[in-house]
Amino acid sequence: LGEDRSMDVETISTGSLSLDIALGVGGLPMGRIVEIYGPESSGKTTLTLQVIAAAQRGGKTCAFIDAEHALDPIYAKKLGVDIDNLLCSQPDTGEQALEICDALARSGAVDVIIVDSVAALTPKAEIEGEIGDSHMGLAARMMSQAMRKLAGNLKQSNTLLIFINQIRMKIGVMFGNPETTTGGNALKFYASVRLDIRRIGSIKEGEEVVGSETRVKVVKNKVAAPFKQES
Repeated sequence: LGEDRSMDVETISTGSLSLDIALGVGGLPMGRIVEIYGPESSGKTTLTLQVIAAAQRGGKTCAFIDAEHALDPIYAKKLGVDIDNLLCSQPDTGEQALEICDALARSGAVDVIIVDSVAALTPKAEIEGEIGDSHMGLAARMMSQAMRKLAGNLKQSNTLLIFINQIRMKIGVMFGNPETTTGGNALKFYASVRLDIRRIGSIKEGEEVVGSETRVKVVKNKVAAPFKQES
């Protein structure tokens, strides 16, 4: 290992040059788990669709696990995504979504998998139960089991798996950051890269809003130096 100086990490561009530079290796690393999280309407899905578009331009095969059932194919097409060649699944349960991810990873036929989102990965027991039933820790346990299975399979097939996640507020936190992500702690540990994306302004043409200005912070990076950010 010490003699091999050419151990470069294979990456896929995020579609943003400044973010690729902030990541230190020129994009998101293949064969790894990546988490992208932020508040609502901050650009999480837009960023992942740009990753898909960049991957497809490079001849790679992509899959989109739409657990939120909210993918807009017209918007995706405008961002450069080839909808006709995008594998798309809308699973009924969280277990089903993660099994699809594992099957795709083991197949070696898919290069990039997107899961939108961790918060929408509802355990089967919760779906079949009634509203008001307590299901403490079910989602966290499901994610923990999935991470243990997925990490090795993704590495072997050199598949990039991106999880989109939402932010929640911790109750009763007086000091420090009250924000946390859903789905327990397993994803935080297994993710090689974690990106915090925030909307910081609007792009206008006259009075009409035509886009959003976002800031992305590299919160965790196992393949280069972390804590860089770009706007």
